[in-house]
This record gives sequence, structure tokens and C-alpha cells, in this order.
Amino acid sequence: MAYFSKDLIKFLKELKKNNERDWFNANKKCYLSSVKEPFEVFIGDLIEAMSPHFESLSITPKEAIFRIYRDVRFSKNKSPYKVQVSALVNPGGRKAMTMPGIYLEISPDHFRVYSGMYMLDSKQLKNLRFHITHNLEEFSALISDKKFLEVFGEVRGEKNKIIQKEFKEDGEIQPLLYNKQFYYFTEWPPEVILEDKLIEKVVAAFLVAQPLSEFLYEGIH
Repeated sequence: MAYFSKDLIKFLKELKKNNERDWFNANKKCYLSSVKEPFEVFIGDLIEAMSPHFESLSITPKEAIFRIYRDVRFSKNKSPYKVQVSALVNPGGRKAMTMPGIYLEISPDHFRVYSGMYMLDSKQLKNLRFHITHNLEEFSALISDKKFLEVFGEVRGEKNKIIQKEFKEDGEIQPLLYNKQFYYFTEWPPEVILEDKLIEKVVAAFLVAQPLSEFLYEGIH
């Protein structure tokens, strides 16, 4: 079944050009009927479709979906709204930023499915680097897996210019040890949301990401 209509893409495109409260309030009915409500249904069905691949995935769509309202208190960008709808589907929902699962977003320009590790504290990052250095062959096999390369291409993330001396030698072999983040995504045109088998497409991407995501999650502890 198709969850979305072209009205969702149209709304986000217009929001990008008119990111202000008066415009949003005047178009609130369209936001609710074409964006918020169908996205909640989609995420609910996606959670159900992904649940067989977890020991426990009992979150609600509300626990997975991020608000469209931006927190502008500490930002130079005072635009009140995000121009994408997004959710984090994992056993802990949107508050569990390091648990294996997927982050997905629909924007006016793309539909993306992300996985990996994004917000790591210093202890988690050091643990992960130790994990990689002690399992270099396994890590190399995961990031060079044919399906992973076809779907996600590469591991991305900001890098440290300098790393702890215990990692420098292995860092010459595996440059990703310099990463502060370890994430990857696949991208499709926004019109993909109109497809009947969108759930299956997202779950297929998740299953390709899962082995590396679980390796990374094991490594941060």
C-alpha cells in the first residue's frame, strides 16, 4: 500500500520556502492530513515489520518520531520548523541515539535511511576504537561487503586529526579509526514515498546495515 501522496512532498517544498509560523499555521490542516498522520501510520507499520529482527521492539510511533518544531534557543538559524520529517526506529526510540536500528527522513530533496553510530561520548568512542583494533579483519569484511557497498557505499563521519597513541599504528591500516562518527546512509528521490512497497524497501536496507550496526553497538560498551 502507498502511505503518502504528492501533497507531502509539496508541503515540505513550500515549507522550505516559507519557514515561518504564519504560513505553517495557515497550512496546519494540510500538515496534519498529508504529513503527520500518514507518517505516524507508516512508522507504526515499519516498527511492526522490523520487530522480528530484534529481541524486543515495542516502541510506539510517538516514541520514534522527531518533532517538526526546531529548538532555536542556541542556534543562529531561527527558522521555527524542520523541513523534513524523521524518526529513529530502534528498541529505545528517538532518545536512544546509539542503539542499532535506522534513522530515516523525508525531505523535499530526498528520502534517506541511515544507520550506524552518530552521537558518541569520549568513553564510547575509545571503546569502539579498541573494539575495531582487536577485530580489524571482521570490521574490514563488514565495510567491504558487496551488499553494504551497493546500498550504503561507505562509512561516513567527522574525523579527529589526532588519535590516542595506542591507535596510531592500526590507524595507518584502517583510517576509519580516526572517525568520531560511524554512520552510513542510502538515498532515494523523495518520490519513492509514493511506492506501494516502501516498507519492504526500507526493511531491506536495514537488514544490509544490521551486521555492521551490531558490530559497532557491541564495540561501544
